Amino acid sequence: MIKANYYTLINWVTMKPTTQKPEQMQIRSKNMKKSLTTFLHQQCFKTTTACLLILFAVASGHADQSPHWALSPTPPLGWNSYDAFGDSVTEQEILINAEFVKEKLLAYGWNYVVVDYRWYDPTAHSSDLKDRAGVPLTSDKYGRLLPATNRFPSALDENGFKSLSTKVQSMGLKFGIHIMRGIPKQSVLAKTPIEGSPFRADEAANLQSTCWWNPDMYGVNGNSPAGQAWYDSIIRQYAEWGVDFIKVDDLSNSYRDHEVEAIRRAIDKCGRAIIFSTSPGATPLAKGEHVKKHANMWRISGDFWDNWDDLLAQFRRLADWAPFQGEGHWPDADMIPFGKIGIRCHDAKGTRMTKFTPDEQTTLISLWSIARSPLMLGGNLPDYSEHSLSLITNKEILAINSHSKNNRQLWNKNDGGVAWVADVPNSKDKYLAVFNVKFPIDVSDALWKSPLVNKDTPNHCLPIDVDITGAKKIVLVAEDGGDGYHGDHVDWIEPRLSGPAGQLKLTDLKWTKASSGWGEAKINKSVSGDNLQINGEKVEFGIGVHAPSVIEYDLPAGYTRFQAKAGLDDSGTLQKKGATVNFYVLAPKIIKENPSLNATVVLSDLGFNGKCKVRDLWSQKDLGEIDQKLDVEVPFHGARVFRISPLQEK
Repeated sequence: MIKANYYTLINWVTMKPTTQKPEQMQIRSKNMKKSLTTFLHQQCFKTTTACLLILFAVASGHADQSPHWALSPTPPLGWNSYDAFGDSVTEQEILINAEFVKEKLLAYGWNYVVVDYRWYDPTAHSSDLKDRAGVPLTSDKYGRLLPATNRFPSALDENGFKSLSTKVQSMGLKFGIHIMRGIPKQSVLAKTPIEGSPFRADEAANLQSTCWWNPDMYGVNGNSPAGQAWYDSIIRQYAEWGVDFIKVDDLSNSYRDHEVEAIRRAIDKCGRAIIFSTSPGATPLAKGEHVKKHANMWRISGDFWDNWDDLLAQFRRLADWAPFQGEGHWPDADMIPFGKIGIRCHDAKGTRMTKFTPDEQTTLISLWSIARSPLMLGGNLPDYSEHSLSLITNKEILAINSHSKNNRQLWNKNDGGVAWVADVPNSKDKYLAVFNVKFPIDVSDALWKSPLVNKDTPNHCLPIDVDITGAKKIVLVAEDGGDGYHGDHVDWIEPRLSGPAGQLKLTDLKWTKASSGWGEAKINKSVSGDNLQINGEKVEFGIGVHAPSVIEYDLPAGYTRFQAKAGLDDSGTLQKKGATVNFYVLAPKIIKENPSLNATVVLSDLGFNGKCKVRDLWSQKDLGEIDQKLDVEVPFHGARVFRISPLQEK
């Protein structure tokens, strides 16, 4: 009876009233309020969240929108286990981090705790799945996956996550889990019955639909009765466990329309309010309207890690997705890899404290906030630095994420400056964020500059022959070509010095500095660790890096020329997308590194015509009055965020 009343009211609330006359609208509103009052008095103590969902839909005027949007009127904030613990997180680790959220972060709005990835594998160890195909997974008689009890002791006797969710929720938090789309292969092979239906697992499966990086599942035909019955059964189980948030993987790229819709239907009928998140990206922009109709949040990129190249690419993606964000539906820029990551996560490529500098961390939180991305912390929370904690407990910055409107990129300039702006609700004020995304070294006086090198470049490389007479240093720079693609594996091929002193392989010297956007710079290997190879031909010697990259050498006396080739390694070009790079050779007396940005924001571009007062939200200081423009200095890879308020004319 409760469920029937709930969905009758939801359908009523969400009816489009555009054809009704005013007097009909008044009658409808009066009758709705009467029915809601009766329903809430009878059922509210049993279905509090459902009641709140209905009330929000009525009070906020969302009668013509998806009812599940009411569950996330602001972007969700919380912690996810993946960046630290990969596929082998334990119950104890979940509770330690949940306790940290309760003690340190709950007061600032952080309240989700999410168990990520393969909690059903008793022998998981690092998220490297090369040897995991066919391993026995914990499941019930209906083929539904269960938590591995050696990792989650409270799941004994098929208790699932019920006890763990109760513990997390007793802290005032919300509990979430990660799942893979589809149905377990082992359940399909066993032809297990689907709970609550006349169907078997093999009738729901789509054997031609599998995940290329995870061996556990077959896809599901979401349009079939058997496929819908499967999703109904697992979502019903998660609702019984008390799950508040479900992240469904292998759903966004490639985009699985029918399974997205089937999961939406299953959640809607399970009787519990559950946030629906899709992963991983990049979700196609062309599917923006579809995904926002059915999900509460969706990934806009592949997995995001702690390197500047990943962060830089999110600027464009968030700008592209800005028109689709709003109450209840949020483009997701992925987890925040702060603190200690890669403890048992193979994808992190090693255990470490985050590689993001303090200024880069400030940029990340500033961008995610003003673009209104969900904020899901990665890394082991007790290992967070004081600086990282200060960023995620700044109430004025978090208020932008939770309560701002008309969020958009204001400009993106060739000098490395980016600005975003947003409206402050119930006010004439504006939020303004200014970012410094400059390349780490000034290449304006390079001795040699390449055109854009891509897959269409003959042989995927260009020859280099430059005069370096009198130079004390040589600097080799590879810069991403701006396509937002992360497969820019590049090589400096057979780099040589020549002159009165003879011939010298550059690789016989030790560099004084070497950076690589992903991984580490390597001698005689590609950045991925393979043999150097360009356009199918092996390279005798060279340097493998990932753009953006800067390699610096001190030059010995007696050399006057530098010769080499610069090109795209096959480990990047054999991938399907992108691979565009610019190369530079410099021989400077002084290397201009880590340049700050001096930017001017014209107040009229923000809609202001008179004087304004300015508050710096990171320093939490009032900066006084300005007129016509705001001059801003932004540190390298850093961000400044302001609240600008117009002054009343006298």
